[in-house]
Amino acid sequence: MIKLTIPTIEDIPNAALEFLDEVGHRKIFAFDARMGAGKTTFILGLLKAMGVRDFEGSPTYSLVNVYDTEMYGKIYHFDLYRINDELEALDIGLEEMVYGDNICFIEWPEKVKDLLPHNTIWSYISVDEVGSRTLTIDK
Repeated sequence: MIKLTIPTIEDIPNAALEFLDEVGHRKIFAFDARMGAGKTTFILGLLKAMGVRDFEGSPTYSLVNVYDTEMYGKIYHFDLYRINDELEALDIGLEEMVYGDNICFIEWPEKVKDLLPHNTIWSYISVDEVGSRTLTIDK
């Protein structure tokens, strides 16, 4: 288990680079946290660290944003907040995307836990009383 402290939003770029160093060449990442904890903001920091320049923002309504990168290939960013059950996730092609050879960042992964590969990296974001975030990576 690895813990990264993110005191302020300005610290996200460094935390994103440290996260990428820690997880190596893994592909599927589940981000579990309460609403407003910073899942999307951190994932956007990861995308920027991976060379993405044209962000589409949160995929809350589209459910998934797809980014093509030179170094990492396709990257999928899922926001499954609006998914009601695993059948809906299957309908959008989640299984094909997470079992392909692509990187996937998944918000609200608990809604599709049984569909995710066994080697998914689970990360948890907690917020303290002064607004500092702690990202715990369960490798």
